[in-house]
Amino acid sequence: MTETTHTLHTAKLNNNCPECYDKNGLELTFTQIEKENRFYSKASKEIDSVMHCKKCDTTIYPVSWTEDLERIFEYNRKLANPKPSGLQLKPLAYIIILIDAILIAALIYFLK
Repeated sequence: MTETTHTLHTAKLNNNCPECYDKNGLELTFTQIEKENRFYSKASKEIDSVMHCKKCDTTIYPVSWTEDLERIFEYNRKLANPKPSGLQLKPLAYIIILIDAILIAALIYFLK
C-alpha cells in the first residue's frame, strides 16, 4: 500500500514571523494523505497544516501564533478543499466483483 501526500492549498503570508520578525517569509501549507493499492484508493479525513518561515528556516508551531496568524489560518483552512474521504474502487476491483457475481449466478443456476 502506497501513501501519497497531496498539497491542498499553499498561502504566502504577509505577517511578521514570530521568530525572526520578517514580513515576507511565512508560508502556510495544507496537505492530505491518500492511501492506495491495486483495488482502491482512500484519502484520509485529516488535513495537516504546516506554517514555515523561509527566511529563518523554522517551523512555526501554534503555541507561538499571534491572533492575526490564527485568523489567517482559519481563513486559509476554509480555502483548502479536501479530497473526498470515501473509498474509490479501481477497475481491477470492479472486474473481480463482476467475475464473482457471474460465478455466483452460475452456481445458483446449475444447482437448481
